[in-house]
Amino acid sequence: MTETKNNNGLKVLAGLLGVVLLGVIIYTVSLYQDKKKTETVLTQEKELVVEDLNSLKSEYDKAILESNATNEELVTARDNIAKYIDSVKTMKADISTLARYRRQVGVLKAEREQLMAQVDSLTRSNTFIAMQRDSTYVELEKQTVFNDSLVVQNTQLADVVEKGSALNLSKFSVDAVRERNSGKLVSTSRAKATDKFKICFTVADNVISEAGDREFFVEVLDPQGNVLGESYSKTNEGGASVTYSKGTNFYYENKSLDVCDYINKPAGDFQKGNYMVNVYDDNLKLLGTSKFTLK
Repeated sequence: MTETKNNNGLKVLAGLLGVVLLGVIIYTVSLYQDKKKTETVLTQEKELVVEDLNSLKSEYDKAILESNATNEELVTARDNIAKYIDSVKTMKADISTLARYRRQVGVLKAEREQLMAQVDSLTRSNTFIAMQRDSTYVELEKQTVFNDSLVVQNTQLADVVEKGSALNLSKFSVDAVRERNSGKLVSTSRAKATDKFKICFTVADNVISEAGDREFFVEVLDPQGNVLGESYSKTNEGGASVTYSKGTNFYYENKSLDVCDYINKPAGDFQKGNYMVNVYDDNLKLLGTSKFTLK
């Protein structure tokens, strides 16, 4: 009887232990399933955080690429996001850490909005400046064309003024003369009787020419083509040169002016033959030529 009671007690105890074990197993399985669910949720949350950060990074990459000039603030913000992405990928996911990164994503989005607004403002400003620059360039081009036109006109005007202000001769004559004892000069055509050549010319009036001291150059060529006199040399700005017999100075006042000068007899008598006399202005422009013959 007692043995039967003991067996029944053991059976009851075994049943209770079985129930407890089953409960423990059920509880353990439930905890494992909850852990797996939590890990799955945390992994999904982690992926969402990385996705948000990658999206932000892509927006910064696009903004930097579209920016005409490198924006250091955009580059710094993009690099910081890349660091956050690396940190999230390598971290051990837990609720508190993910919550902190979620908050950081919000901060980064707000920072992105502020930076993009600044970039848009700078882009509009740069566009306006570029438009002003292009407009200024067009105006400068117009001004350059206008200035070039003025230079051409001024050059042409200067040429006209220079040509118009050049002096010319209205009369030109050459006489072979001999000097009498009284000092009076008389014309002659005989070489032996000639004491000097009298060269006279009349400078025409010119109201636009500059008044002042002037010098013309007289070139006398003998029958052999030699220059009579001291044979001075004169070269102009263009490189042309003339060997002349004498420089004749006078003061010009824009009015018609008669000028005479003389070429004296050389060491011997003047030779027989044909002579030529040329008169040049101070720029070596030929103003007049006269020929005559001594017998």
